[in-house]
Amino acid sequence: MAGTVRKRIWKTGKGIEKAAWVVDYFDQNGRRRRKTFPTKRAADAWLTDTRTDIKNGIHVPDRDSITIEQAARLWLERRELRGVERGSLRVYEQHVRLYIVPLIGARRLSQLASPVIEAFCDRLLRQTSKNRAKDVLASLKMILNDMQRRGFVGHNAALPVKIEDNERDDRPVEVGIDVPSKEEVRAIVRHATETRRRARLVTAIFTGLRASEMRALCWPDLDFGRQALTVRRRADWWGTIGRPKSKHGYRDIPMTPLLVNTLKEWRLTCPRHQKDGLDLVFPNREGGVLSHMGLQHSFDDVQLAAGVVDFADGTPRPKYGLHALRHFFASWGIEQGFSPKRLQALLGHGSIKMTFDIYGHLFPSEEDDHARFAAGERALLNPARPLARG
Repeated sequence: MAGTVRKRIWKTGKGIEKAAWVVDYFDQNGRRRRKTFPTKRAADAWLTDTRTDIKNGIHVPDRDSITIEQAARLWLERRELRGVERGSLRVYEQHVRLYIVPLIGARRLSQLASPVIEAFCDRLLRQTSKNRAKDVLASLKMILNDMQRRGFVGHNAALPVKIEDNERDDRPVEVGIDVPSKEEVRAIVRHATETRRRARLVTAIFTGLRASEMRALCWPDLDFGRQALTVRRRADWWGTIGRPKSKHGYRDIPMTPLLVNTLKEWRLTCPRHQKDGLDLVFPNREGGVLSHMGLQHSFDDVQLAAGVVDFADGTPRPKYGLHALRHFFASWGIEQGFSPKRLQALLGHGSIKMTFDIYGHLFPSEEDDHARFAAGERALLNPARPLARG
């Protein structure tokens, strides 16, 4: 039976006449079902979609459907069983606990449709930042994908939903705002006189390592003969050392002469402790894994000494977070002529798209190409004439 829509009229105990539209249909198992709607239009639209689900054998009636909260708990359990990193699991749990359950948790999976998800996103944007809202929506999409694979829902109603960026959100990283200028980096290096802090900051500036990778760096990872640093591991928020998040995290980074000399000097005074068999380059004072805030504090102190500060509230405050030094390394590498693909490898990005999304505007433009072609032409046809650099 394809299903029918009929109007139902009744009177309340107070004699008030009411009406609703009832869809009467059989599911893929031949069981008769009914579903009520306030309007004929809504009933017809639902029946059209449901016929396709029944034909494909994926229809789940409301009565047999679980709630979003139940689905989220199942998804978190599976994430944990599959060995998702503790830091990522903590973020997912926060998305579920703070946003998904309070805003949409009581709804059944079978009741989800794209308009419902759109309304959910609007409520998210009123409660939190756009970036956080995007992350929560991504978690909801993963939950629904998991439920679709398990057969709890026929399709992922969140897939077509997006939180769009506007021009302000798309602002590229800027030197002096997101990226320290070369003058500021020179001041930072000049004022990083204490050996411990100098070693940390020079490493961050000239390798572009993530904080998690610096905290897990070990002395055997440094080959002073080859003048190369190898990234093999990372430390999570709690100081647990493990593998990089992806295969792209494993990489070799050339060391500059200043970095080689700075780390050699630090090695002479570095407290040597074995942490789980690892000889850390930047241990904390107890010999364990340095915290992220420990690295940031080193950077903050040197910024204040170097005058690299903001006066947003009238008080001088450190201008940059530690990640800004990774941005500087990327911009400096582009200035040295590294290709996009090579820069991707040095940064450990999972895709060239990620590299271009963040730093694409810093690569040479078409105007630069014209100047290079003109210079190349002069060098080819007039090799004896000295060339002016421009």
